[in-house]
Amino acid sequence: MEGKMQQIKIVPPLQPSQVPSTPIVLVLGFFDGVHRGHQAVIAAGRAEADRLNLPLAVMTFNEHPAIVYGGADAKTFKYLSTEHRKAALMAKNAVDILYTVTFTPAFSRLQPQAFVDQYLVGLNAHTVVAGFDYTYGKKEIANMSRLPEYAQGRFQIIEVGKHTDADAKISSTRIRQALAAADVDTANRLLGYDYQTTGVVVHGLARGRELGFPTANIQTPVHETLPGIGIYVVQLKVDGQWYGGMASVGRNVTFGDGQAITVEINLFDFHADIYGQSVLVRWRHYLRGEVKFTGAAGLVTQLHLDEANSREFLRQHQS
Repeated sequence: MEGKMQQIKIVPPLQPSQVPSTPIVLVLGFFDGVHRGHQAVIAAGRAEADRLNLPLAVMTFNEHPAIVYGGADAKTFKYLSTEHRKAALMAKNAVDILYTVTFTPAFSRLQPQAFVDQYLVGLNAHTVVAGFDYTYGKKEIANMSRLPEYAQGRFQIIEVGKHTDADAKISSTRIRQALAAADVDTANRLLGYDYQTTGVVVHGLARGRELGFPTANIQTPVHETLPGIGIYVVQLKVDGQWYGGMASVGRNVTFGDGQAITVEINLFDFHADIYGQSVLVRWRHYLRGEVKFTGAAGLVTQLHLDEANSREFLRQHQS
């Protein structure tokens, strides 16, 4: 299935040409991060699609509902998965068709019945699958318990229950909190895969090179969530190949206060010039917090220790 997924962008209203010719199993959700809870919802849809021999479609949205309904700032909102990354994760989860609906003002004002009529019935859904807490408007009137009444028997409904880890719901919010706290190990466990960000290699201040630990400085897109300040074991994908290394997310406190947050990665056994290249960062493990050293000697001693610990982690946890 992977790699054959069809991607369709819907700018409301739905066009007749976008409606599938056969009935579909339609999974609903925003799916930021496509974490283990989301994967369970998609898997329930996949199982039903296989049982009925129908295509599996997912309907998601171009912007987070917190922007549309909660007043979050679209310019600075940070995602666990951008549209491109989400599509790749959907393909990995054996989705056949990915619908991404653009939140227009008119669409965001749709009453629940109109949403069901125009988009669920409109997309020829045989069965609609969603998590227990999925909403499609104001949660008091647009929730899963009300969906059968709007459906009026025109499609089947499968509601997927809560998925937990350590007795708490697996959620995008919980993963964001883990990342903000630099706890990538918990975030990765909840995601079911190693968290990834993209970026471009830019020129830094070359301090690492002077210390014997040259770094690739990564400029991360504004809409991607970065792990919190700390030192991490990472892998960097350059020209289709993954290389091990260690990353610092921090403000370079040893060299003064009030610095911007930067991502600097020291790659092991890698010597090519990659300035200007687009890369992927895979966040494997949290090593330690950022420390302010009194001089370069203490920092270099620590960096040697960090490298040894990072290499050992990568040896033990080959991805």
